Amino acid sequence: MKKTLSYLIAVLILSCSAPKHGVVDSAHEVDFTLAFGSCNKTELPNLLWDDIVDSNPNVWIWGGDNIYADTDDMSLLRAMYDAQQAVPGYSKLVNVTEVLGTWDDHDYGLNDGGVEYTSKDESQQEFWNFMRVPMQSPLRTQKGVYRTKDFNIDQGSIKIIILDTRYFRTPLTPDHETKKRIKPNEYGIGTILGEGQWVWLENELLHSKADFNIIVSSIQFLSREHGFETWGNFPHEVDRLEQTIVKSKAKGVVLLSGDRHISEFSRKSLDGMEYPLIDFTSSGLTHTYRGFTGEPNPYRVGKVIFTESFGLLNFNFKAKKIDFQIVGDGGVVLEKMEQVF
Repeated sequence: MKKTLSYLIAVLILSCSAPKHGVVDSAHEVDFTLAFGSCNKTELPNLLWDDIVDSNPNVWIWGGDNIYADTDDMSLLRAMYDAQQAVPGYSKLVNVTEVLGTWDDHDYGLNDGGVEYTSKDESQQEFWNFMRVPMQSPLRTQKGVYRTKDFNIDQGSIKIIILDTRYFRTPLTPDHETKKRIKPNEYGIGTILGEGQWVWLENELLHSKADFNIIVSSIQFLSREHGFETWGNFPHEVDRLEQTIVKSKAKGVVLLSGDRHISEFSRKSLDGMEYPLIDFTSSGLTHTYRGFTGEPNPYRVGKVIFTESFGLLNFNFKAKKIDFQIVGDGGVVLEKMEQVF
């Protein structure tokens, strides 16, 4: 009797704990994976490429500062891009997944640079070479590196909207009153995107039928109080983007950003929007702000990561959900959150 009872208990435990083959848990199903990162120095080792490849992304997105050139010498810029292309781990990645991206100041060519950078057109061609954009592509004659890419799969669709926060960006206002480097411009003064890019962005969101709309911005959007580069330095542009997103009624809008040498999640509720706006910052790939001791961000969710990492988004169309992960060396998940849209 005791043996029979023990056997029944063992069977019950195994039946409860064993995987149910052929039954899919829709809450954990992954239909599409996006990986992204920023701040990558070619002269420093990047220990994350194998982990990025192992995450099996459908697309890899460069978030800016993909190299550190800070030059108007295009031969030097080209040599650094070539050096990055030759990195074995990255070379493996580009052979197994699609690569998209934008630039930030250091690969653009001028630290904190914007519209005043005189070599921006030449730099743009080198950037397109790095992104392996065909010579006959209309992107080659466009001013700025903004673009869209739609991914359509059986379960649904994702629109990736890549912004250029450099080519058209007007001057910043130095902060001489506090220890912060930059302070917000007077409301209404200046632009990040330029009017042409703004009209394009508004049109893309307004007419999007995608289940998720991912906006890639090299600089942070929701975190605005740190005194470095951020959308908050152009407060009227912040309002315009928030209003554009709300009015468009686009589904599943998420912002991806880099630049800061820290990684964090920020989340804000907007009036007239059924889900919160998330800004996922992933930075950096080869070097980080290891002396980070804190900074204000009223929209922060979870803790700030200041070791090398990349961002991962796992999409579940049936659940209308994204699992967000900050991933470090060895595939360790350093911080995570999820959002249903």
